[in-house]
Amino acid sequence: MSIIWTILIGFIVGIIAKFLMPGRDPAGFFITALIGIAGSIIATYLGRFMGFYRVGESAGFIAAVIGAIILLFFYRMVTGKKA
Repeated sequence: MSIIWTILIGFIVGIIAKFLMPGRDPAGFFITALIGIAGSIIATYLGRFMGFYRVGESAGFIAAVIGAIILLFFYRMVTGKKA
């Protein structure tokens, strides 16, 4: 159930990251949502590694948003689109 919660939070976070990140988004809605899901999953496991979360806990909303914004920034760098 934990991974389902992480994916759901990540989907919402991806949408929020798209609106918070300035500039035109080179990706569509679904790619940005996938980036949000990946950001949420990365924030969850990085938080567990750093001792912020226990096994079975998913990342907090703010940590997931930060993770998604960072991934969206790197995605824009890789695709060569300017913000």
